[in-house]
Amino acid sequence: MVSKYEFDWVDAFSDRAFGGNGCAVVHGGAGLPADVCMAYVRETSLVECTFTGPSDIADVKVRYFLANREIPFAGHPTIATVEALRSRGLFKGTQVTLETGAGVVEVHLHGDEIEMIQIAPIFGRFADPELVAKTVSLPKAAILGRPQIVSTGLPFCITVIDSREHLEAAKLNVEGLAILDQSLGADGIDVMEPFLVTLKGATAAGDTFSRLLMAPPSPAEDPFTGSATGAMAAYLWYHGLLKKDQFVAEQGHRMGRPGRARVTRVGAPEEMTGVKVAGKGYILMRGTVELPDTL
Repeated sequence: MVSKYEFDWVDAFSDRAFGGNGCAVVHGGAGLPADVCMAYVRETSLVECTFTGPSDIADVKVRYFLANREIPFAGHPTIATVEALRSRGLFKGTQVTLETGAGVVEVHLHGDEIEMIQIAPIFGRFADPELVAKTVSLPKAAILGRPQIVSTGLPFCITVIDSREHLEAAKLNVEGLAILDQSLGADGIDVMEPFLVTLKGATAAGDTFSRLLMAPPSPAEDPFTGSATGAMAAYLWYHGLLKKDQFVAEQGHRMGRPGRARVTRVGAPEEMTGVKVAGKGYILMRGTVELPDTL
């Protein structure tokens, strides 16, 4: 059996075509089997896609998929999903709640900007700086402080880099990533990747500039990572590396896909109750996709 679904392809954290990070939003597809959803992600060559459906505890249920697994939450697909829902008039007002694998996520609209409230940060293990350096093919001296696992819905190894030159020179060592993840107790090599950040924007408008290198079968680099941006912000605030309670995060410029988010702390640095990550979305294309009910 084959069923038809409407979809929107949205460039998230951008207000123009081919900026930020793309995500295909399949409306009404939340009931599809996981293997069908993953096959669709591979077909698009995107990092992630979302599938929406009805919810008993929120306005909309959203499932998030990589090419090889379902994940509980992701940032840029949340921005993309809400932009797609808004463009079709599928909710009213300036607020919508999403049922995700990480819990109910509250999203607010401020004009054309979409702001999601990520959950309170969970601070995990510190990583061995030498293992992190080997994972991203940089000298140990390029890493400032102690990388740490932080999650505001999805865990990442937050790693502060000393310069933009080193940030741009970083290359993923997949074998090194497997060793690092094993040391951190990760479930596979496609989670807890080092999220690299410098404390200076890619442009004059930014306060931070980041990169996320990814292991196969995902694309080699993520243009903009909203979930990691929230975790990174929490790390910087908690460790006193950023004094502003609101700042501009930039990512993707090196890839020719510039993305930007406004990030706001909820609560005191030592007792954060959440992180707000806001950005815009641009609908690049929309149409109908025919997907099998099973593979």
